Amino acid sequence: MNMNHMQMEHEAGTSYLWLIVGAVVLLLSIAAYIWSSRTRKSVLAHMKKNERAAIKKKTRSIGLAAHALLVVSIIAFVLFFMQGALTKYDVADLNAGAAIDVTDDKYYGADHTEEPIQYEMTIPTSGPHNPHDIKFGFYTDFPGYPYLVHNLEHGDIIIYYRENASDELKDHLKYLAKFRKAGSGILAVPNKDIPEGSEVVVTAWTKTMKLDQFDDAKIGTFINKYINQGPEKIPASIRQGGGTM
Repeated sequence: MNMNHMQMEHEAGTSYLWLIVGAVVLLLSIAAYIWSSRTRKSVLAHMKKNERAAIKKKTRSIGLAAHALLVVSIIAFVLFFMQGALTKYDVADLNAGAAIDVTDDKYYGADHTEEPIQYEMTIPTSGPHNPHDIKFGFYTDFPGYPYLVHNLEHGDIIIYYRENASDELKDHLKYLAKFRKAGSGILAVPNKDIPEGSEVVVTAWTKTMKLDQFDDAKIGTFINKYINQGPEKIPASIRQGGGTM
């Protein structure tokens, strides 16, 4: 299991560092405002004119410092919330080039229906499906094949994992679920139908890859080869993050 945890931890650590810095600096700016205000009120009433001028000058400097700290805290918070938006998750950056064993599955159609569906395959990669798809990302509950098959139709990749998967594996799947290509993305979904002997099952439209052990390079190769290859491609400008179409 080759997982790039150093990269994951670095991204998470850098992001939360800005949050911590922003919170600390904000507290300091509030403390400076309070100190400046209390100093002026408690001291000025008992001092002579020339002494008051000196205190006013001092508290004015404290006020300016408080303003500066407030600006720094706002910048830090903005950097924290913009971190994810500015980070590019390009599938071309994933490990690839591995030899993979992929099944070319039978095509079972692509009709839309809201009626109950009985799939021919245990883990379907085509067939009738719900008119709505779901968002890209990491899931802790199984949303149902009718929605997931619709995602496959749009060229998404679905990585199925066992409910008792390790926290290490789940963390890496959360990382992979951030990657995009054009209007397609990646979903990581728990599944009780994973066959005995497989740790994960990776699917695209009419494609299945079963792995007895998670392999970073093989999954990266599968993603690079099959993402955005569904029969119904939606431009990224329209299909932002997946979801109902």
